[in-house]
Amino acid sequence: MTFSIGDLSRQTGVKVTTIRYYEQEGLISAPLRTDGNQRRFGEKDLKRLRFIKHGRDLGLPMSAIRELLDLSGHPDQPCDQADRIARDQLLSVRDRISQLRRLEAELERIANSCSGDHTIADCDVLKAFGDHDQCKGEH
Repeated sequence: MTFSIGDLSRQTGVKVTTIRYYEQEGLISAPLRTDGNQRRFGEKDLKRLRFIKHGRDLGLPMSAIRELLDLSGHPDQPCDQADRIARDQLLSVRDRISQLRRLEAELERIANSCSGDHTIADCDVLKAFGDHDQCKGEH
């Protein structure tokens, strides 16, 4: 079974322009073309694009996706490199969550610092946004 680029886009949720970009970057192979020069992709391309999309949805950088795609081409190799990529991404996500929690706490403090019952000239929210030194911690 073959798919047009539009079919591939609909089945994966990946925009046509992104599919073309992945093709240019060598993440998916150059498709066959019809006599009318229309791209025709196969089942293998669909699976590969789903793999890339899922990796992107999980926040993996393109370099990690490239490495995983390369590893998938060597099914007899040990999987320690794939494990490392997953663990590195987990650590990265945990770091971002920690940073977002600090940011949330600071924004909550700022939002609660002003009752809204005085003039803009005396607004604690605007003062806090205008002066990083008023923050209570690193965020």
